[in-house]
Amino acid sequence: MESRALIRRLLPWACSAVLFTPWALHAQTTTISTEYLMTVYAPLDAGEAVDSSLYIYNVRPGGWVKGPKIHGTLIAPSGDWSRVLPSGASRLDVRATIKTDDGALIYLTYNGVFKDTKESEDRANRGEVLTSRDVYFIIAPTMQTSAQKYAWLNDVQCIGKMVKYKNDGYVMYDIFAVR
Repeated sequence: MESRALIRRLLPWACSAVLFTPWALHAQTTTISTEYLMTVYAPLDAGEAVDSSLYIYNVRPGGWVKGPKIHGTLIAPSGDWSRVLPSGASRLDVRATIKTDDGALIYLTYNGVFKDTKESEDRANRGEVLTSRDVYFIIAPTMQTSAQKYAWLNDVQCIGKMVKYKNDGYVMYDIFAVR
């Protein structure tokens, strides 16, 4: 009888020790895959400073989206709010409307992080085109539409990575659905 009582008393501790050992806490338990959805090209006006940490970029006419299941243009109103953090990274808050070639409207919104180096910032200020090799520029888009053909976009979380960026010129992203 004493051994059963001892086991009942020690079993919760033993289970906790196994569950909370460092190797158990850090084990990868899932994987992420992505599916390419589209490339987005957004021509930008020069940023307007609200204060020393917040900038607003209007998306000019001429923007587009192209992908295997979607083609369209970016229409007004669309804009990009960028807040510079003390670390130098910028947090993005972007809202845009896509009008597909077949007339559907899709609301696109995303947040993200942009972090460059002094060298890449200097290059951008000289008008050079930067790529994803030059800066960390990752976004997390979601979309919303009532168009039946594109309703599947309501049900996915996306990620995106900057392809090209030209200061006060444009930004281009590739966007993927996370599966």
